[in-house]
Amino acid sequence: MSSRKVRVRFAPSPTGTLHIGGVRTALYNYLFAHHHQGEFILRIEDTDQTRFVPGAEDYIMESLRWLGIEPSESPLHGGPHAPYRQSERKPLYRKYVDQLLDSGHAYYAFDTPEELDEMRQRLSAAKVASPQYNAITRHNMKNSLTLADDEVKRKLDNNEPYVVRIKLPRQEEVRFFDNIRGWIVVHTQNMDDKVLFKSDGMPTYHMANVVDDYLMQITHVIRGEEWLPSAPLHVLLYRYLGWEEQMPQFAHLPLILKPDGNGKLSKRDGDRLGFPVAPLDWKDPHTGDTTSGYREKGYFPEAVLNFLALLGWNPGTQQELFSLDELVQAFSLERVSKAGAKFDFEKAKWVNQQYLWKQSNDQLANDFGKLLQSAGIAFEPQKLPRIVALVKERSYFVNDFLTQAAFFFNDPTQYDEAILAKRWNEQSAGILSGWKNSLAATEPFLAADIELASKTYLEQAGIPIGQVLQLFRVMITGAAAGPGMFEICELLGKETVIKRLENGISHQSK
Repeated sequence: MSSRKVRVRFAPSPTGTLHIGGVRTALYNYLFAHHHQGEFILRIEDTDQTRFVPGAEDYIMESLRWLGIEPSESPLHGGPHAPYRQSERKPLYRKYVDQLLDSGHAYYAFDTPEELDEMRQRLSAAKVASPQYNAITRHNMKNSLTLADDEVKRKLDNNEPYVVRIKLPRQEEVRFFDNIRGWIVVHTQNMDDKVLFKSDGMPTYHMANVVDDYLMQITHVIRGEEWLPSAPLHVLLYRYLGWEEQMPQFAHLPLILKPDGNGKLSKRDGDRLGFPVAPLDWKDPHTGDTTSGYREKGYFPEAVLNFLALLGWNPGTQQELFSLDELVQAFSLERVSKAGAKFDFEKAKWVNQQYLWKQSNDQLANDFGKLLQSAGIAFEPQKLPRIVALVKERSYFVNDFLTQAAFFFNDPTQYDEAILAKRWNEQSAGILSGWKNSLAATEPFLAADIELASKTYLEQAGIPIGQVLQLFRVMITGAAAGPGMFEICELLGKETVIKRLENGISHQSK
């Protein structure tokens, strides 16, 4: 571990919804920083203004706030290294581009899009597998390495479009250590002269990323596996800018895979399989397309963090449920896997269910009450904690209460036909009518009294309770299964129970 204070950053682009893989990257950065008493920073990487989507930055910050992993420095919170939007840092980058040009580690390129296409087509025709602008092909292109100095000056003076490219050596090994993958070795012959700077004055991701990480004193770059091919270029930029001693340590996280393990999890997979791949609902302002989020699906933020943490990280114990503080204490990069992690939606639901069961009945009743109000359903607030206590064991989400507890607020309009076909016979109406009369005489109408009255009546009638209890349940709730029937009856009240039995008998006797 570096002797410097740990500083990590999450650096998304404001191009739309925040993928759940990006959320996991933010989470691992947060956990690592807090484990080492360091700083977690949010930097918005918006150098590509053509991909900017209005509202996306606010969406990112709201997502982190909902999850409880807010940064200590960001465009919203400010900090000693502001601004935290790359578009607002534009004046900073030119100095370092000029440094690379002056040292011979970068060059101007004036090639038009048509000339670049022609070069790629020529190389493809020559059976070159990966046509690149590199140490070989750059000598046949229009750049400051092939043009005379006065020609280069003339083009710049005339404001001709250009880019600045890094000048990579033709034969060199680039070696760096990745905290998850170990030593990485890449040969520059397999790399190309990436664009670092555009004539509009904006750096590309590679240039801005390295400069900002240096200026913001980032000690560890923890990011997705998709950035691993870019890491050798970033290592060279640190070397060419004279910052090798301040270069951060790297850790490239494994992919989150589709549930079947075949390829990276995408938004389309969520749409297709019916689960969210974003923290919050998002509506694209350009297309109108909507992406569903975990918050609106009824997930607890703590549950989302818990199951995401385990997608690629193993605590080394059998523990599966962690508070955020416990995750901070347990987290280490050494226990992050190299292999991709299959997304398991059923496990995500199970984790949320565990958090639901941990909630107090009063808190769940408060949340359920808001749902009922939104749905325009009348209810008695004092009964909600007991209703919740009865239905939460069968629920994954508070939203499930609307279905699981629907019979508490509305008389059944449909009855389980399979149970009626199995249990209803010519004696059923008489048995249920007698049961109804027994309950009508029961005082007080409490679960224990209802149970005693029911068992006494059925014993006297010589009817095993197991033969008729399910039929009784269908008459009262419409469903074949659910919480304890005597507790249900108490909460519904005598008048409602009697009415529902009469309606059910009438329905079946027609």
